[in-house]
Amino acid sequence: MYLERNYGTVRDFCQKHKTTLRYILWGTLLAGYLAMVIAACGLNFHRALPLFVITVAAIFFVVWDHFMAKYDHRIEELLSPGRRFLDSHWFWLKWVIWSSLILGVVFWLIFDTAKLGKWQLVSFGGLIVYVILLFLFSKHPTKVHWRPVFWGIGLQFLLGLLILRTGPGLRASQWLGKQVHTFLEHTDAGASFVFGENYTDHYLAFKVKPNPFLWSHIGWLMLVTMGSSPVESVVAAGNIFVGYTESPLLVQPYIQHATRSELHAIMTAGFATIAGNVLGPYISFGISPAHLLTASVMSAPASLAVAKLFWPETETPKTTLKDAMKMEMGDSRNLLEAASYGTSSSISLVANIAVNMIAFLALLSFVNAALSWFGNMFDYPQLSFELICSYIFMPFSFMMGVDWQDSFMVAKLIGYKTFFTEFVAYERLSKLVDLRKEAGPKFVDGVQQYMSIRSETIATYALCGFGSVSSLGLAISTLTSMAPSRKRDIAAGAVRALIAGNIACFMTACITGILSSTPVDITCHHIFENTFASGLSQNTTDVVSCCQSLLSSTVAVGPGEVIPGGYHSLSSLKNCCELLKPSTLNCTWIPDEL
Repeated sequence: MYLERNYGTVRDFCQKHKTTLRYILWGTLLAGYLAMVIAACGLNFHRALPLFVITVAAIFFVVWDHFMAKYDHRIEELLSPGRRFLDSHWFWLKWVIWSSLILGVVFWLIFDTAKLGKWQLVSFGGLIVYVILLFLFSKHPTKVHWRPVFWGIGLQFLLGLLILRTGPGLRASQWLGKQVHTFLEHTDAGASFVFGENYTDHYLAFKVKPNPFLWSHIGWLMLVTMGSSPVESVVAAGNIFVGYTESPLLVQPYIQHATRSELHAIMTAGFATIAGNVLGPYISFGISPAHLLTASVMSAPASLAVAKLFWPETETPKTTLKDAMKMEMGDSRNLLEAASYGTSSSISLVANIAVNMIAFLALLSFVNAALSWFGNMFDYPQLSFELICSYIFMPFSFMMGVDWQDSFMVAKLIGYKTFFTEFVAYERLSKLVDLRKEAGPKFVDGVQQYMSIRSETIATYALCGFGSVSSLGLAISTLTSMAPSRKRDIAAGAVRALIAGNIACFMTACITGILSSTPVDITCHHIFENTFASGLSQNTTDVVSCCQSLLSSTVAVGPGEVIPGGYHSLSSLKNCCELLKPSTLNCTWIPDEL
């Protein structure tokens, strides 16, 4: 009886002070977590850097959401005088702003071209040509709103500048790529247990993982700067993390009310980006994770810029910002259920990738055999799908800044991606990369075997999208199932969206060409490959000069935590370290190549 009374008293107390107790519990857990983070950073900050970054990002988004939800109206009132001033003087201010930006870009290009060479200028010219072509073949050329176009390209350029041209941005991109690669390697434990140590023979099936989402905040950024509609912005941001068949689910209730331009933009964004949950297969081919992450992020604003230029908005969007941000959080009630659901949902994705790879590689083999048979009738047995694509897409690859000799090889890769799938294209690109790393002869019987580092980098960005003919039917069926009444509008804009999505990838490649590594860096890559791989004399002026440049740009924070500069390999860094024996770097800190 006494225990029952005490239990009832405790229960009543807990119910009465439920909110206070919940705050105390969460506050205690949060304080303990922060104390753990501080202690880890105090012991070794560089080792605790991933934990610190995750913590800061989580705190920022939580505080931002809370702040905006509570003080949204006050902020709007505070900024209203500035908005009224801009509205009243915008006619002449916009000309001043745009003129300043154009002059800045022109002067930057002049000095940058003088420093790096003509190929950066070729890439810039290609970017302009793509914009002109989109305008000439636009659905409504006279109704183009240039704000989303210029802002989209501007955001694309700014992201590329921060990541490819600044030391912190480059290191952050490399670090994030390494973390993704490391995270994906954790599938090895389960795969080896179930399938044995030879599971790597079927490497593709174990590198597809679901990813977390930040699309609401990225979508908000594009909405505010570019002036795109909420539906377009949210889907474009979502495509960075999920596939083109999943991202429309974020705004599924509003698709039936979307304008034709919005439907076109939704499909374009899907064709112009890759999903974070399929990074694993690309990385398994040997493609740089840093480049893949950068390309997908850069192509998100580019896809909206291209979509709004190729099919301008002529209607009034019905979806508001408040509606578009109401996203489903999912039905999972805890971490274990979420993990189980994520794993189960990946089964269809892995199966789809595997089946497509088998089918399209088989089809490619058949097409090449048929073309060779037909060409043999005219004493030209070397006729192949690759040869045809090399001539069709060569102008597009050259406009991206690929040198003339390599443009035919990049054109073949674009053909693989467009008519088959990007998986086939990246698989072929990985073989070219391996041949270059072997440092063998560049030409065998008059046939080019591999490309330059710059061409490989530009190709990586140009191929980074789902824009293939095989994806066209799936995109149409996915959107039609969500909005059956809009089937005709979806089908009418699908082909245009496919073209726009691929051009968005090409524009991202142009930006990469403008901001890519200097010719000196590229020359050093070839010098290292030819010298260290072939056993030639290492104590030459060129080798020493390149090694000194590599060592000066390398970031070393501790044993096993060394990031080579200029996208050089760890093996090149180790060879240079052994050659020069620098006092500023402990050579034993350099880990073996992954």
